Amino acid sequence: MYIALEGIDTAGKSTQISNISEYYPDAIITKEPGATKIGKEIREMVLSARAKSKKAEFLLFLADRAEHIKEVIEPNISKMIISDRSAVSGVAYALVQGEIDKKDLIGLNNFATNGIYPEKVFLLKLTKKELEFRLSQKELDGIELRGSQYLLNIQDALIEATELLNLELVEIDATKSREEITKEILDNIKY
Repeated sequence: MYIALEGIDTAGKSTQISNISEYYPDAIITKEPGATKIGKEIREMVLSARAKSKKAEFLLFLADRAEHIKEVIEPNISKMIISDRSAVSGVAYALVQGEIDKKDLIGLNNFATNGIYPEKVFLLKLTKKELEFRLSQKELDGIELRGSQYLLNIQDALIEATELLNLELVEIDATKSREEITKEILDNIKY
């Protein structure tokens, strides 16, 4: 089963992936962007916000996604795959930028993924208050520096992206305790 954990920065994806992997010790743990050699370079470029063109940023994500599918997902598709982000994030960020038609977004992602998407997408949702508190507790990267409203717009776009890609979405309140969130994810994986 291929699942993805989605959510804006500080939502707790890494913590939950660590917790879930304890229950699936043989799972393939991966992430987008940055799970491949080329992907690491692309991730660095995207997080540093060096690309001036939003279209260029989107195409960098697509290049990473194509490599990720080829190197990580396809060879392990019969195993449990737990991904920190997926095509859903790429579509969501592009939706917020508003420079690419929705039909093109879907077509380009289908091209990059060979039509391979997570079976379930878990969205860890934050309130504005909790997001701003969490951001205040860390050094911000290029994406986080765009501000809390930008990140909340991304969170809304993550929901729209799963609808556009026709994927199963499980929304989880990311202000719950870590243990409650882990249990909710595990319960949903089993069904």
